[in-house]
Amino acid sequence: MGQAVVIIRTDLTASALRAAACRSEEVAQSRRLLAIALVLEGSSRSQAAAQTGMDRQTLRDWAHRYNEAGIEGLRSRRSPGRAPSLTAQQKAELKALVIQGPDPKRDGVVRWRCVDLQREIARRFLVEVHEGTVGKWLHQFGLTRLQPRPFHPKKDAVKQETFKKTLVRC
Repeated sequence: MGQAVVIIRTDLTASALRAAACRSEEVAQSRRLLAIALVLEGSSRSQAAAQTGMDRQTLRDWAHRYNEAGIEGLRSRRSPGRAPSLTAQQKAELKALVIQGPDPKRDGVVRWRCVDLQREIARRFLVEVHEGTVGKWLHQFGLTRLQPRPFHPKKDAVKQETFKKTLVRC
């Protein structure tokens, strides 16, 4: 049989911990508070752990966190998550690139598609991202993936207007 859990922090009673569990909006924190309350009432570690749906060792770990940090120590910690692929400065540069549009001679395209931007990101920033990620970033920038129809780079507006004026309609 394991050792009893020692609760050093005595500023709250078992009933105060139960009241805090009722007020808590985090379910996991409520379970942990109820387990600590059971221990303060004299339940064994295995009995308190079983009643709150955790292992004895887990209850011991939460008891240590409660002793160190009180009720706030029983909250679940958020994981920082994966580091972003591009920095904020690189994303700003990407947004400016999309707004400016491609140069057909330099970039080889007349409009940016996600696939084209994916290649450009790999070339400029040495970062491989999925095509869907590029679309998500465009959405975050407030830009749309829909583009107006491309026009030919050698288009001459004056010749077009001249052609329209001289066209004889039947």
